[in-house]
Amino acid sequence: MEVPSYIDSDPVCFLHAFEDREDRLIAGFFAAIMAWGRRDIVIRKVGELIERMGNRPADFVRNYDFNYRENLTGFKHRTFTEEDVHNLLSILRSKTEIWGSFYHFWKHVYDTSVTENRNIIAVFHDAFFDGYVGAERVKKHIANSDKKSSCKRLYLFLRWTCRPNSCVDMNLLDFIPPAILKIPLDVHVARHARRMGLLGRKQNDWQAVLELTERCKLLDVTDPAKYDYALFGIGVMHHDVPEKYLINKSIK
Repeated sequence: MEVPSYIDSDPVCFLHAFEDREDRLIAGFFAAIMAWGRRDIVIRKVGELIERMGNRPADFVRNYDFNYRENLTGFKHRTFTEEDVHNLLSILRSKTEIWGSFYHFWKHVYDTSVTENRNIIAVFHDAFFDGYVGAERVKKHIANSDKKSSCKRLYLFLRWTCRPNSCVDMNLLDFIPPAILKIPLDVHVARHARRMGLLGRKQNDWQAVLELTERCKLLDVTDPAKYDYALFGIGVMHHDVPEKYLINKSIK
């Protein structure tokens, strides 16, 4: 799965569609948090949103105000509404104004997580919504490890933007070491991890993420998230795991 041909069929394609780092980060952020369900539908809807941004996501965020709200009229993807996107864009504009860029906002998040010895996603959630006074419903789109969520979509974003030496992922947030990343746990990954004896926990929650990531660290402590490709690929490409590798053969 970690091959160039994978890019066009996955939402990571939106990072590769731009040259500018901020464009890549903003497009990748929306591609990750909208990554629910079939990938072809996700790609279509993210593409629609990027088009509504004039195909210049970083500029759109920097200049976003109510005059741009009409660009979002009628937009919807699963539980995302135009109001949700409006509030997310307003928050991103605010963070960009304060920190100079989304890149530097993430630098602040990472430095805080190190100083406070807290999980980076929990720090991101708190920092992202610091000062926010809009509708509460938008908060459900940004996971929080302190709430025991698997944080799949935000760890997918970090896998895309932190891992160096990858033909798919990009080392955009080059200050975040891949060693701190967790496996983006979706149903495909969880199912096959259990079949292979890598995951014992039945719930797809934060504890399952920690358990599976610790198992992957036994293989590579510096880059455990890379094994997401193998586990995800088995499910998406409909490949069967050779029986000799299966621990729990009862899981279909």
